[in-house]
Amino acid sequence: MWSDYHRGVDTALVRQWYSTHQRDLPWRAEGISAWQILTSEVMLQQTPVARVIPAWQAWCERWPDAHSLSKASLGEVLSQWNRLGYPRRAKNMHQTAQIVAKDYGGELPRDVEALETLPGIGTYTARAIACFAYGVPVPVVDTNVKRVVARVEDGDQAAGHWSVGFGLDRVDQVSATGSATDYCQTQRGLMELGALVCTARSPKCGQCPLQHSCRWKAEGYPEDPSVKPRVQARYEGSDRQVRGIILGWLRDNPESLERDTLESLWPQATQRMRAVESLVRDGLIQRDSRADGEERFSLSWQQPGRGE
Repeated sequence: MWSDYHRGVDTALVRQWYSTHQRDLPWRAEGISAWQILTSEVMLQQTPVARVIPAWQAWCERWPDAHSLSKASLGEVLSQWNRLGYPRRAKNMHQTAQIVAKDYGGELPRDVEALETLPGIGTYTARAIACFAYGVPVPVVDTNVKRVVARVEDGDQAAGHWSVGFGLDRVDQVSATGSATDYCQTQRGLMELGALVCTARSPKCGQCPLQHSCRWKAEGYPEDPSVKPRVQARYEGSDRQVRGIILGWLRDNPESLERDTLESLWPQATQRMRAVESLVRDGLIQRDSRADGEERFSLSWQQPGRGE
């Protein structure tokens, strides 16, 4: 019965578990800078950890700080990013490096509100930098953290109904402590627990340090009818695939992309042009209109016919 359980997230247990079960990830090592932590957070958006590790290491070896990245050309940045994911993330990071180098002396600000003004940095990333890089006690809420707190505290399967503001307040309440160090370690622990143990599907409850205080477990793992099985969006035939094909052709060919060639890359006209327009809108390719009304497209950092 639930009444026999002690309700709530025991943050001391979470921190203890994290100290012995955390993954050995390079951006968690001693001496890693706030900028390098930001780099990892940007790369980890929609990209698996295993793919990010070598890419992060190569990136930080080439550009270890905002100053060095700010001096690189956009072409160099996007070429290094390669096929790590949609390159708008790299473009935003390049813009952020230029702002940080110019306005902040090369150091990322500690303040969440200031961080949120930088290109590509939103609610989660700003708090991750403040907490993980600077030890500022602010809640860092991703889907893993929400799931752990919702299950243990409320008996909810996934916290799908949580708004951003509610999630921040809820995790802050759970994490409350007089020690900023413990607070930040709790954020790391909750996130790791959700990633490794309290997973969306097939949670390993027998390995969880909170199994004896988990309301969701005590109530028999009730399913939330609003939670539907997550279906991975197909890459084949998607707009993402079309954008990747267009960018790949432009990377490999120094000349402009003309209409006939563009049409040969993807047969469906509406989807093809939707992909082109999104790339133009994101500043990744540029449209060149000719006097005869024909359009050509090229990489925004590349002079047609001259390569990078």
